[in-house]
Amino acid sequence: MMELRGALIGCGFFAANHLHAWQDIPGARIVALCDRDPARLADYGDKFGIQSRYTDAADLFVREKLDFVDIATTAGTHRLLVEMAAQHRVPTICQKPFAPSMEDAEAMVRACEAAGIPLMVHENFRWQTPIQAVADVIRSGRIGKPFFARVSFRSAYDVFSGQPYLAEGERFIIEDLGIHILDVARFLLGDASRITARTQRVNPAIRGEDVATMLLDHASGATSVVDCSYATRLATEPFPETLVEVDGSDGSIRLGQGYQMVVTSPQGVETTDVAPALLPWATRPWHNIQESVLAIQNHWIECLRQRQEPTTSGHDNLKTFALVEAAYRSAGTGQTIDLTNG
Repeated sequence: MMELRGALIGCGFFAANHLHAWQDIPGARIVALCDRDPARLADYGDKFGIQSRYTDAADLFVREKLDFVDIATTAGTHRLLVEMAAQHRVPTICQKPFAPSMEDAEAMVRACEAAGIPLMVHENFRWQTPIQAVADVIRSGRIGKPFFARVSFRSAYDVFSGQPYLAEGERFIIEDLGIHILDVARFLLGDASRITARTQRVNPAIRGEDVATMLLDHASGATSVVDCSYATRLATEPFPETLVEVDGSDGSIRLGQGYQMVVTSPQGVETTDVAPALLPWATRPWHNIQESVLAIQNHWIECLRQRQEPTTSGHDNLKTFALVEAAYRSAGTGQTIDLTNG
């Protein structure tokens, strides 16, 4: 099996998870790093034993022979970097938020399609072990046809200490976290046709919204409630767990705190521990997300080898991105947004 050579662009807060996961994937290796900050570049390069280091992405693409690039920068730089990768015909993974605007997101998808290269968005929540377990039960037919779901992420965890830029944007929780939870709703119940959203800012020290409640109508006829909060103080802090409820014509699923999944069906009630593995390089409570990074990067390598479109392709992610934009429009106008009209 020929080794696939990759580069990581962006050595910020989350990039360490990408690099640890790449080390665990047979047949794939990060051979070069790129970051505008020489100190961060040196830190990650030394820590992960990567000698080829660049402060200029254009220089990286010219000098390195790459099978893929992993872009882990902030959204404002994504279009430039993805279009640069497309110009050099390098298959690309891009972190979320995919782009600051739908125009930029669509431009990146077009660029990669024109270049004939795959583009995957690092939309990793749906790859979490507990979420995959819920999806497996739905696909099995044990609860019949789903007609309702609630996908919930409520916490008071201080995400701003590690990522202070999150407190500075006009948009926050829907763009940064809600995009994941909306993607999970799509993953479980299919594409949405309408969305109604309400937002609040509870924390006075930030600029954007830190609470969002969204109601989705799905093309399947099902309804889902997607709710996100970084202002919810609980007796036991659930971060970073996503809690899920699904009601079907023949039963129900409840994914509760502590990764306990209860399935009620005609066959009875079954409780299963669907906790993620604690990888050697992972730390609680992040291990759920960290394991999903390994899962999605494994998926990417499999798709590259088999020449298949990734599940969270750029084209597919446009649908999730459209939900984010529609949620902000709904929250701003107080109206329900029809997604079938573009």
